[in-house]
Amino acid sequence: MDRLRGMEVFAAVVSAGSFTAAARQLDMSTVMVGKHIASLEQQLGARLLTRTTRRQALTEIGARYHQQCLQILSLVRQAETGAEAMRSEARGTLKVSAPVAFGSECLAPALADYLAQHPEVSVDLDLGPRVVNIVDEGFDAAIRIGTLDDSALVARPLRAYGMVICAAPSYLERNGWPRTAADLAQHQCLDFLHWKRLVRWRLDGGDQQCTPPQSRFRSNNGQALKRAALAGLGIVMQAEIVLQEELRSGQLVRLLQEHVPPARPMHLVYPRDRQATPKQTSFIDFVMGRFGL
Repeated sequence: MDRLRGMEVFAAVVSAGSFTAAARQLDMSTVMVGKHIASLEQQLGARLLTRTTRRQALTEIGARYHQQCLQILSLVRQAETGAEAMRSEARGTLKVSAPVAFGSECLAPALADYLAQHPEVSVDLDLGPRVVNIVDEGFDAAIRIGTLDDSALVARPLRAYGMVICAAPSYLERNGWPRTAADLAQHQCLDFLHWKRLVRWRLDGGDQQCTPPQSRFRSNNGQALKRAALAGLGIVMQAEIVLQEELRSGQLVRLLQEHVPPARPMHLVYPRDRQATPKQTSFIDFVMGRFGL
């Protein structure tokens, strides 16, 4: 028989004072109460109760076991209450993965609004180039850029991850404006450190495609490249969504708009769960409202 249910029956028998009273309390037959107690005693190899026609009493083993049963049953009730609370309102820790540039420049600032709306939720934001295994590593959701592999994950489309070529006005004043993609060969182009040689600055425009000479400044961090561009060090090509504030304010100026590479798809992905928690659903709704199509 179920051991946890047996503990509940045993605790009820001790509290009620008899098998009959416990049976009424638990809405089961007296015979079934006796079977639960007998099953516990068989599993433990010891008597828990001594009974006469007038009274029952705990054995020494029974008294100690009763105290431990009460502790276990209390912990079970606490766990059930906590689970019910997490299913009734958004609470707990969200584990989210995102690419470095989008995560640091766009998602992290937006999360301030999300956390203000949901004071019982905390967020662990993992930023990096690797594609995490959402299920195996216990992530609630992830932002993915590029074409998705087939998987059992739910994928919700976000705004496309479009690129922009730009530079600071101070750089353009010193070096002039590139008018064609080929002109970039005469400029300082800020490179992402891990771009492959054959795809560096591969721009649209047929025979206008070019590969600029080696840059004097490269980095594996988009924030560093943006700061270098703002300082007037050179021309940068980055995601428009990451540079939107600087473009809007005029700190950076768009260049060669007809040669920008095609935008890449971006998705919010998360495990399929028929009983998703309010924590997860509230985050999904927030991201789709802020960055969705």
